[in-house]
Amino acid sequence: MFAGCGTALVTPFRRDSSLDERALHALVRRQIDMGIDFLVPCGTTGENPTLSREEHLRVVEITLEEAAGRVPVLAGAGGYNTAEVVALAKELESMRVDGILSVTPYYNKPTPEGLYQHYKAIASAISLPVIVYSVPRRTATNVDVGTLKRLAEIENIVGIKEASGDISQIASILGHLPENFVVLSGDDALALPIIALGGKGLISVVSNEIPAEMTHLVHYCLEGDFERARRLQRRFVPLMEVNFVETSPIPVKSAMAAMGLLEPVWRLPLCPPRPENEEKIRGVLECLGLVGDRHVARAN
Repeated sequence: MFAGCGTALVTPFRRDSSLDERALHALVRRQIDMGIDFLVPCGTTGENPTLSREEHLRVVEITLEEAAGRVPVLAGAGGYNTAEVVALAKELESMRVDGILSVTPYYNKPTPEGLYQHYKAIASAISLPVIVYSVPRRTATNVDVGTLKRLAEIENIVGIKEASGDISQIASILGHLPENFVVLSGDDALALPIIALGGKGLISVVSNEIPAEMTHLVHYCLEGDFERARRLQRRFVPLMEVNFVETSPIPVKSAMAAMGLLEPVWRLPLCPPRPENEEKIRGVLECLGLVGDRHVARAN
């Protein structure tokens, strides 16, 4: 179900910082029309720590409405308070999402045993598939191979979004975990090598901007057509890089605003990019033909 290219959806806001439901409807439709394989609303790219519970559920509800069963919806439900995550996961299950993506607890830095018990509690509370999200650069907590092997023994913990950036660790995961355990790249630039090692796909930031192209790239990799995948990789690596010129999702939302897809609004503590970085973002978009008349015609 969660193979191929999935988009870690940004959450659009209006100028007054309220949820922009109209823009969200349009963003989800655009993703599906351009062939994305699955959608991931309310992950950390969606600024979920700044969403109220009501807003979180509304974003997922809109995504489900627009998806209408055409693509799976893997909803974000993570945090450092296990009881709150469990309660949210139960609510999302009642909405009939297809699975849960749960980032490791941040700040409180649980031990491997604490991580195991955290995810076990979530998985035990629901019947949905659960995908672990490991991004130690942001959370200060790494899911090591030993812990992941224990988690994989829990029936509905089915995979990991791996964003450690450690290819050796990812290769070890793919070598020691069962073949049906889904390993998804959490880094756009590393999707190609991770799939070459046996990964099943990507949860992407850059597919917010270019869903069709990133879906093609991932599919080429999965089909073993690495020559065509490398060509797309070379073309779009500047966009992958500039999306992290500042803390994500600051750059990707700035790019999408320049593309006319949403308002350039972030919720504090995130804020607009520095002017020099905004220029870099704009320059990459222009080089790729993602702004101007050509882009508008294609987006419509």
